[in-house]
Parts: sequence; structure tokens; C-alpha cells
Amino acid sequence: MLKKLLALLLSISLLLGASGCARPAKEAPRLRVVASFYPIYIMGLNITDGVPGVELSNMAGRQTGCLHDFQIQTDDMKNLESADAFLINGAGMESFLDKVVDELPDLMVIDSSTGIPLLESGAEEGHHHSHEDGEHSHDHEDNPHLWVSVDNCIQQVKNLSEGLAELDPAYADAYRQNADEYVGKLTALRDKMHEELSDLSTRDIITFHEAFPYFADEFDLHIAAVINREPESEPSARELAGIIRLVRQTGVRALFVEPQYSRTAADIVQAETNAKVYILDPAVSGEEDKDAYLNIMEQNLQTLLEALK
Repeated sequence: MLKKLLALLLSISLLLGASGCARPAKEAPRLRVVASFYPIYIMGLNITDGVPGVELSNMAGRQTGCLHDFQIQTDDMKNLESADAFLINGAGMESFLDKVVDELPDLMVIDSSTGIPLLESGAEEGHHHSHEDGEHSHDHEDNPHLWVSVDNCIQQVKNLSEGLAELDPAYADAYRQNADEYVGKLTALRDKMHEELSDLSTRDIITFHEAFPYFADEFDLHIAAVINREPESEPSARELAGIIRLVRQTGVRALFVEPQYSRTAADIVQAETNAKVYILDPAVSGEEDKDAYLNIMEQNLQTLLEALK
């Protein structure tokens, strides 16, 4: 009797499973948008939020750091081949862009750097130029870390939203409304940072990667030295000795490392000087969350206040 009852229950559950309780197939996206890497992806999350049928993906995935050493793979090209738009940072960050444009001439590339004055890598602080600046020679590369300045991030969000509005006019108002809302949050954050950083006791800092010139420019900080222009390399013993000498001479007491890279060199400098190591995050990796950039910058503000006030 028990066996018959179990057999009956089993056949009922099988019948229910076959009668439409299975999950419906996922609807194909109306629009496929690919962001080149993390900070652009976070901007895209805010701009496309709630817009029907838009699928947004992050090409570089969860890899940490900038795109300095990113090699575009066959899978990435296939991903872009089926995309309607490619959101990029611009300013030379996507070194593989020529290949993408050559192989996929019909792909809409939306460049977030349009209209933003650029700084040259390794140039004296404050030397800006525009895309059309005659002073700019091919001997110099642009510093592509635009988004680390909140002001630049605001302009990038506007540029990306206008590009998507042009691509998808039926939802243009939705993209613009999302962008306006996010720009409001970014503006409030920028104003708060300006106010709280206005009366620091010192403005001299040393960084371990060239990610912060736009940030320093925006908040009137002075980068006394950059230790590793190439973030993956470690300074030689001779370079390290020079850094220690410089720190002692200048009296700079705040060394800033990034959570994405090794802090070995910074720890050596800290041990040999009166300077202290702090973490400043250039927002190149983190949570896949709309407010991630805001949260990272809020933490950077608290770090600067602790280090420099």
C-alpha cells in the first residue's frame, strides 16, 4: 500500500513538473551595451537603471586595476560583435580601441572623455590640454585616469547618457533622467569633499601610481612624487633610496597606496621615514553596485582627512 502511495505521489510531481511549472525562457535583450571596465560599468549601471530591455556587461570583468595590461581576447571581440554600443573611458585607456574600430566599424563607440581637458602622463601638475590642444605632442601620452576626479566623472556620465539617448531615442528621456539623478548625487559628494578638504594642514602627498593627478587637481592637493608610474613594477633599490631621501627632504608625511596593488615599497619607505601609509582607492574595482563609486570616494575623503588634517 505504501509503495503504491509513493508511486502515485511521484507520478503527480512529475506531471506537475511537465505541466508548465518550468521557468520561462529568458527574454532576449532589446539592446546590448558593453562597458570597457569597472568605473565605466558603474556609470552605465546608473544611466541604464530601469530602462526596459537593456543588458549591460563589463568587458574586463572582475579583474582588478586599470586596463594598462589588458589584452583583448577573441571572446571579448565576439561579445562586442553582438553589442549595440561600447562605452569607453577614452583618453588612451583602451589601448586596443583601434583593433575594435577596424574589425567592427558599425559598432557605436561612446567616448566618455569628450570635452574633458586632459593631463599629460608624467607632466608637471596642472598642465591640461584639450583634444585639439596644439601644445600636445606625440612624445607624451595622456593620463587616462579621468574618473578619479568627481568633476570629470560628472562630465563622463553626461557624455555616456547623451550617446545612449542618441542610440535609443525611444528611451532618451529615461537615460537623461537617470543621468541627472546620478549627477545630483555626484555633485553633492564633490561639494562636500571640497568643503571638508578646504582647510587641511598640509596638501603634500606621495602616490605609488599615476592614478591621482586629476583628483589632486580637483581638490588642490600637491603630488610631491609618484613612485611607480607603471603600477605592476616595483622600484629598484636605487629608486627606493631616492624616494626615502625625497620624503625626508620634503617632510611629506602621507604615502598613498592603492588597494589593487602591492604596498611593499611603501612599507619600506614608511619604516625608513616619518611618513605613514594610507589607502586611497582609484575606483577601478569593487562592488557591482550603483552607489559603489560614491561609497569609494566617501571613504577616500575620510582617509584624506585622517592623513592630512
